[in-house]
Amino acid sequence: MEERLIMDLVPGLEGIPAAESAISYIDGDEGILEYRGIPIETLAVKSNFIEVAYLLIFGELPDRDEYERFKSDVTYHTRLKLKILRMMEWLPENGHPMHYLQAVTSAMGMYYPARDTLDEEVRYWSAVRLIAKLPTIVAASHRLKHGDEPIKPRNDLSFAANFYYMLFEREPLPLVERILDTMLTLHADHTMNASTFSSRVVGSTLADPYTIVSSAIGTLSGPLHGGANEEVVRMLAEIGTKENVRPYIEARLERKEKIMGIGHRVYKTRDPRGEVLKGFIEELIAHKDIDSGVFELSKEVELVVAERLTGKNLHPNVDFYSGIVFNGMGIPTDLFTPIFAMGRVAGWLAHWMEQLKTNRIYRPTQKYIGKRKEPYIPMEERKRATAR
Repeated sequence: MEERLIMDLVPGLEGIPAAESAISYIDGDEGILEYRGIPIETLAVKSNFIEVAYLLIFGELPDRDEYERFKSDVTYHTRLKLKILRMMEWLPENGHPMHYLQAVTSAMGMYYPARDTLDEEVRYWSAVRLIAKLPTIVAASHRLKHGDEPIKPRNDLSFAANFYYMLFEREPLPLVERILDTMLTLHADHTMNASTFSSRVVGSTLADPYTIVSSAIGTLSGPLHGGANEEVVRMLAEIGTKENVRPYIEARLERKEKIMGIGHRVYKTRDPRGEVLKGFIEELIAHKDIDSGVFELSKEVELVVAERLTGKNLHPNVDFYSGIVFNGMGIPTDLFTPIFAMGRVAGWLAHWMEQLKTNRIYRPTQKYIGKRKEPYIPMEERKRATAR
């Protein structure tokens, strides 16, 4: 009996709903992003990453006691086990920090078994450990790659300030601390993107949360997803000077090449996250302790792109601004995407927990385009068009 014809293929599942969710909302035409109904611009100004993580994972803003407990639990679970640190010392020094992060996150699952994913306590402490330890892994891997000893976390610092301290062994400027925390908030969730879809697919199998987050980190590592902010800084370095911006942009447009950080799959107007970061650029330019050269270059890129692409609904996105802001704060380029993961882990965990509420394992179909009912040809009778 012939197989039933399958519905039309939708490459990349673009526009196909894969789940019902109450976590975040996007209106790409209006440039709206909300977490649990609260505009991202409001959270960026009035909240902080720990509170936003709680909001995403547990569905509502915490009261004072809930916030203090969650903050304390995260703060006091930032250290890594000695064996994990020793394992990291043996990883190749030329590895990308995202590969370190994925490998170590996966290994953490052996030290904190969490197979009973339907147990509420297991889910809570898994979320706490993953949020708490990802910054420590990122900072430790960076220092180990450069021959330096990892720095122990400090419980007296904020979440963002502690990460900065573990990287550089000094406390950040208040402005840098505030921007880092806001960056984590802005990256915490963005509906059904590739890495979030990965977390829901793996989560639907009832895999443990460390495996789930590891798979999401691997998905985020691709240059078409989380790695775009690194490419923005490389592009600016390639341009070099303000005078080179126009000929560089025009040459890429003539060759029909992508301009990194410009345009978005969802937003047809300005990315609201980028608008928040754009405000930070002005603050950083005005700060005497921070080099403003890269900011002036980026403003010229934005100007030329707006002039040349007017009417095409192509605007700078969050990757454009985040790469520039990270660079302005002295964050190494290869840490941009790992820091993205440090924020997005809150969203991954929220989607994992939401998936479990009405779980059904993902099993999409395919549109088969290969041969059918082919005969088996003995090896001595097989012929190839070209010799190997």
